[in-house]
Amino acid sequence: MKMTVAELEKMAATLRLNIVKMVGVGQKGHLGGSCSLSEIVSVLYFSKMRHNPDNPKWEDRDRFILSKGHAALIQYAALAELGYFPKEEIYNIKKLGAMLQGHPDMKTTPGIEGNTGSLGQGLSMACGMAAGLKIDKKDSKVYCIIGDGEIAEGQIWEAALSAAWYKLDNLYVFLDCNKLMATGPITDRYDTNPHIDKWKAFGWHVSDIDGHNIKEITEALDEAEKLSDKPKIIIARTVKGRGISFAENVAAFHNGELTKEEYEKACAELEN
Repeated sequence: MKMTVAELEKMAATLRLNIVKMVGVGQKGHLGGSCSLSEIVSVLYFSKMRHNPDNPKWEDRDRFILSKGHAALIQYAALAELGYFPKEEIYNIKKLGAMLQGHPDMKTTPGIEGNTGSLGQGLSMACGMAAGLKIDKKDSKVYCIIGDGEIAEGQIWEAALSAAWYKLDNLYVFLDCNKLMATGPITDRYDTNPHIDKWKAFGWHVSDIDGHNIKEITEALDEAEKLSDKPKIIIARTVKGRGISFAENVAAFHNGELTKEEYEKACAELEN
């Protein structure tokens, strides 16, 4: 599936609207860090990735691991639009026995490649998948999204070293650089900067982009595909809560509730 830039921008807004509908009124949901990923996820699922909603376990598919698993709402939003499951399921989020839970679960949700949410572990999963595909001589790619708060976890850097050592050039990572953790600015809590220098030092090809610019996202992936012998990371400068005026750059919406008035305002902004 390939979409134009305009179509992908429209899809990004649709995914954000789905996120708001999943959060609903009066219940906590990871709104901020899901909305910051909307353009990236739109490009991956609706333009770049090789996958099949009718056959989620298709052997030659590309893989996607959302290491910052608390942002599962954005992945669910995309999978619902693609038809991996009935769209009505988004209204049952986190209900007992429902298909969609607060973190990705490969046993309950079609299209989920790994159970994530314990921060720092997803990149190791992605490395294992990428290595396995190389051993099997498959040309499938592995895409992984990590957070700029999450990379305070040591396991991320162990995986980063391994990926470079094993020359996993089929591994593409996005760093969601929205500058906020659950409790406030990363620079005030556990500053993980400088990102570019660190990843280059670990042996990765590094790109630095506006994570809300469809063209830049696409071009960074196109450039990365031409390179061999190195894993690739795209440092995506994003805004937490993007697209919802009162939630942008507000740490409280990392995992916050919407009032009825906020819910209606968010829907109105995203529907326009």
